[in-house]
Amino acid sequence: MSFLFLMRHIPVALACMAMLMLGACASYDGRLNSTATQYLGTDGSIVTRTSTASLPDLISYWAGESANGPGHIVINISQQKLFYYKGGKLVGISAVSTGKEGHDSPVGNFKVQKKEKEHASNLYGDFVDASGTVVVKSVDAIKDKPPAGTHFQGSSMPWFMQFAPGVGMHTGFLPGIPDSHGCIRLPDKMAKIFYDVTPLGTPVTLEK
Repeated sequence: MSFLFLMRHIPVALACMAMLMLGACASYDGRLNSTATQYLGTDGSIVTRTSTASLPDLISYWAGESANGPGHIVINISQQKLFYYKGGKLVGISAVSTGKEGHDSPVGNFKVQKKEKEHASNLYGDFVDASGTVVVKSVDAIKDKPPAGTHFQGSSMPWFMQFAPGVGMHTGFLPGIPDSHGCIRLPDKMAKIFYDVTPLGTPVTLEK
C-alpha cells in the first residue's frame, strides 16, 4: 500500500469515524431513557428495566441481633448499598436501588419519621379495571389519565420507613442500578429486618 494511497484515504476515514461518533452521541440520551436498554448487573448478568425479577442478592447480611447502642443507617448511592450501624459498629449491609436520573434520592442527613408495614404509593402505580387486572402499567397519578373503566392503584411498598417528604425505604425491585422514583428499594428480607429493628427517630444519612 503506497504512501500516496494512505494520504488520500486517511481524511475520508477520519470523517467517517467522526460521523459515527457524533451519531452515537446524538442517540446516547435516547438509549439511557429507553426501557429496552440493557445493563450489566451486579452479578455479571444482563438486565433491562423491563426485567420481572430482581438480580440475585449476593451482598446483603444482618448480624445485629446481639449488638447494642443506637442505630444509624448510611446509604451510599454510588455503591448502591445500605450500611446499618448499631453503637457505631457495622452490623448489616444491604443492596439497594436508589432514585434514577430525574428522580434522584435526596442527599443529606435525615431521621426515620414514619413506619408502615403495608404502604402504597399515592403517585406511582398502575391503572386497573374493576377486577383488579392491570390495564396500563407504571403510570403517574398526576400526569396520566386513566382509561375508561379503570382506576389508579398505587405501587405496593411493604415495610415502608419514611425519612424525607415522600421518600422512604421499602421492599422493591432491584435491577442493580438506580431505578426508583427517589425511594430506597430493598430486598424484602432486609426491608423486614430493618423495619423490625429501627425505631422512629433513627438517623439516616444519604451520601454520594
